[in-house]
Amino acid sequence: MTHEHPHSDGKTRCRWAGSDALYLAYHDEEWGVPEFDDRALFEKFVLDGFQAGLSWITILRKRENFRKAFDHFEPAKIARYKPAKLAALMQNEGIIRNRAKIEGAVASAQAYLALQEGDGFSHYLWNFVDGAPIQNTFRGHEQIPTETPLSLKISKDLKQRGFKFCGPTIVYAFMQAVGMVNDHVVPCWRHEACAVLSAHPGKGR
Repeated sequence: MTHEHPHSDGKTRCRWAGSDALYLAYHDEEWGVPEFDDRALFEKFVLDGFQAGLSWITILRKRENFRKAFDHFEPAKIARYKPAKLAALMQNEGIIRNRAKIEGAVASAQAYLALQEGDGFSHYLWNFVDGAPIQNTFRGHEQIPTETPLSLKISKDLKQRGFKFCGPTIVYAFMQAVGMVNDHVVPCWRHEACAVLSAHPGKGR
């Protein structure tokens, strides 16, 4: 087993956090924290789709550019993007200029709006885990799966509803990031912190 090693600040972290300050802040402050806000969940979903085939740090470094380019991920605005807007996005060097992913974001926004006519995106997603995060107890990075039967189930359902770039691997990465599963390894200082947050599910729902 590969063990996670303490950083210079004495804290043991998940190995993937590395040493980049932006990545460390994301690991320490965001990743694995239960998110229940509809728009924030949609933003993360779309960004995870843009990450496909790339590293997450690439997306993190461009996140503010993405927010400006995509109207701060307001689904009602993205759903109405016209060809001229898509063309402008394809010329925007601050984001990932991939036409399929850009068009996929529009399709996903339209699917999101359809869900909002019911109980909403957050309620829909969290119902898959009965409203509370799944607590995993992996001790090493190599034990963590890249997809699970549940992520496959969610992936299939999202696709049926019209969402794009939501394969089971992307969906599992999304579930980890928004705290639907706690996949901080047990030695990581954030594992217990996120477990405590998970003991109070339903905030903002």
